[in-house]
Amino acid sequence: MVLAVVAAVIFVATLVVVIWQPKGFPIGYTALIGAVVALVTMVVGLGDVPTVVGIVWNATLTFVAVVLISLILDEAGFFEWAALHVAKWGRGNGRLLFVLIVGLGGVIAAVFANDGAALILTPIVVGMLRALNMPAKAALGFILATGFIADTGSLPLVVSNLVNIVSADYFGLGFAEYAAVMVPVGIVSVLASLGMLLAYFGRSIPKRYDVLALRRPTAAVKDRATFRAGWVVLAVLLVGYFAADPLGVPLAAVAGVGAVVIVLVAARQPAFLFARQAASPVLVTTGGTATVTAGSGGTGVGSGRVIPVWKTIREAPWQIVLFSIGMYLVVYGLQNQGLTDYLARLFDVFGDHGVLVTALGVGFVIAILASLMNNMPTVLIAALAIGGAGATGLTHEVMIYANIIGSDLGPKITPIGSLATLLWLHVLDRKGIHIGWGQYFRTGIVLTVPVLAITLAALAGWLTLIR
Repeated sequence: MVLAVVAAVIFVATLVVVIWQPKGFPIGYTALIGAVVALVTMVVGLGDVPTVVGIVWNATLTFVAVVLISLILDEAGFFEWAALHVAKWGRGNGRLLFVLIVGLGGVIAAVFANDGAALILTPIVVGMLRALNMPAKAALGFILATGFIADTGSLPLVVSNLVNIVSADYFGLGFAEYAAVMVPVGIVSVLASLGMLLAYFGRSIPKRYDVLALRRPTAAVKDRATFRAGWVVLAVLLVGYFAADPLGVPLAAVAGVGAVVIVLVAARQPAFLFARQAASPVLVTTGGTATVTAGSGGTGVGSGRVIPVWKTIREAPWQIVLFSIGMYLVVYGLQNQGLTDYLARLFDVFGDHGVLVTALGVGFVIAILASLMNNMPTVLIAALAIGGAGATGLTHEVMIYANIIGSDLGPKITPIGSLATLLWLHVLDRKGIHIGWGQYFRTGIVLTVPVLAITLAALAGWLTLIR
């Protein structure tokens, strides 16, 4: 009993510091300190360490690789190019622009993970809205919609959210197996999100906007070689994801190769492959006189490199690696002391009342926990509880996917539901856009609860149909 209390105290203390981040203290170090305390107090044993690392390494490294790819492509102008194209497609219709931005956010979330959609697309949308001189209320609607769809659109693929990867790894779900269930459910989630967003913000969206105020999409592309390579890498990645499971290749290897390729192209390495491009002539006009010079194309003179590659690599979410291992060890302590058994018994109660009740019950419990204590520890606790529950067959499968949905969507209720949301709010503050926690909660709960219910019901219906 004493160790159970100690395990709970260590978990709560670690979580509070992770969310609070006093003086910007890195979340990875906080989680590792919590793990060390758990080891010293014997809440977890040394034998648990390799078990935990075996569970989280693939998920964590896959996520880091996907985010690194998105950061490099963002530097190349990939996402701004896409956003400007979407704005052109709107043809001056404000409501259509809103729909297209939400759709773009859903696609980016599915392919580049929720963090990519929230943290990369949002500043681009902010800049675009300012160029269009959108009224403040309308701009706020677009911004909140971009942040909201980043998570509600992160269901379709295993790589769309770190939560998805952790769950798929824990329960042995292949990429294709996961996609067969969650692509249709994810589409429902995006459509339900769009419906709620239009209902909530529709009146504030202006009927028309000036398309001519936007610059040409091609002007956003800063590095053409990396931009073009990005399309090839993405196509190969999608094929590789589906082929990886039958071949026994971890997703981290597939995503890692994609990240290495895109980094090498951005860095123009190996140099001999890019020698011809670097030497190509560039027309320079000075004082009305045109001269031809050898091309440098960017910061690396003679290399054609324009992206600060090593700076981008340093800014990749490496702390997530430490956070995943450390936090999972802390959570593993809860299981060792029997605290996850209570949640397992609650899940069994839901499981006794049919597929729909199981989906809604498990999904909403997880969503509430995720909104109160962050989605990463929540999905870990829930996975352990589902593993310890007595459910089998379809009921067990519903619990697994309901956990993912609750952990993906639940964080939108409160600002502390995910670290990405806290960082997103910080990014907005730096852009001069302040969204208070009270305002966020009032919006988040109204938007999230209906979307969560519809998505969980869709899960129950789809699994019943295909199984």
